[in-house]
Amino acid sequence: MEFKSLIQLLDYFKDEETCIEYYERIRWGNEPACPHCGCVNPYKTNRGWKCRDKECHKKFTVKVGTIFENSKISFRIWFAAIYLATTSKKGISSVQLATQLNITQKTAWFVLHRIREMLKEKSPKMLGENNMVEVDEAYIGGKEKNKHRNKRRSEENLELTNEGKPYKPKKVIVGLIERNGKVLLKYVPRADARNMVSFIKKHVPENSTVYSDQATVYKQLHKTYTHDSVNHALSIYVEGDVHTNTIENFWSILKRGIYGIYHQVSDKHVSRYLDEFAARFNTRDLTPQERFDGFLVDAESVLDYKQLIA
Repeated sequence: MEFKSLIQLLDYFKDEETCIEYYERIRWGNEPACPHCGCVNPYKTNRGWKCRDKECHKKFTVKVGTIFENSKISFRIWFAAIYLATTSKKGISSVQLATQLNITQKTAWFVLHRIREMLKEKSPKMLGENNMVEVDEAYIGGKEKNKHRNKRRSEENLELTNEGKPYKPKKVIVGLIERNGKVLLKYVPRADARNMVSFIKKHVPENSTVYSDQATVYKQLHKTYTHDSVNHALSIYVEGDVHTNTIENFWSILKRGIYGIYHQVSDKHVSRYLDEFAARFNTRDLTPQERFDGFLVDAESVLDYKQLIA
């Protein structure tokens, strides 16, 4: 089976039985295993599987222990949602997904967050071992001049708005990108060396080549890396191999998605949206089929609704 469009995907997954068999092959191959105790070789029942281990002996389906656990939505709807969420370059809103799949907006919102849980990088790889790395920060949030006057930062007290409530500055996102490679993102409380340099050191090995702009937080990078920078303040954007155009191009995709599709994201969930954008970008060279199967392999992660909204 090789699909290149949503229509071809739905033509193949015509019924629930076909979807279940497909996901069982993706998850277990030829050796079904109990998600409760890990025992292999369970036996088939009318509603799924049952563990042969005498101490466990629990019933289960292929959904248990995955993002699909306790979901009453059919696999066909799930697979369509995964396809739309992972092939839409700038993402898809819960309102739009609800309209296209004939489900409620609340359900679509929960489905999308479970998909983002699946898209989370489980074990991020080190960048820069064989290539140059660019680092930059982006700021997500409305412009100060576009806010209502009572919600703007007070000139008398920078910690408060004009109406006396705590002022919320823009969200700071630090990004690392390997030229012709992957991107790694993190939401940090503030753009200081403690938050940003520690993130770089965690994901980029020593003596790698790192390029940035001339922000002061990057000045100490020369102690650990081969570091160079470009001076955007002087309208200098490229000096030989030294530039941050790759990460800047990614920021344009991220911001168009946040502002144009989702409009705004909360502090609580912003990291999930970053996982979504990074996963789509990092699999950009794969076919829809390869991307779909690869994400299903990483679907063994449970996200409860109460946990999500807590």
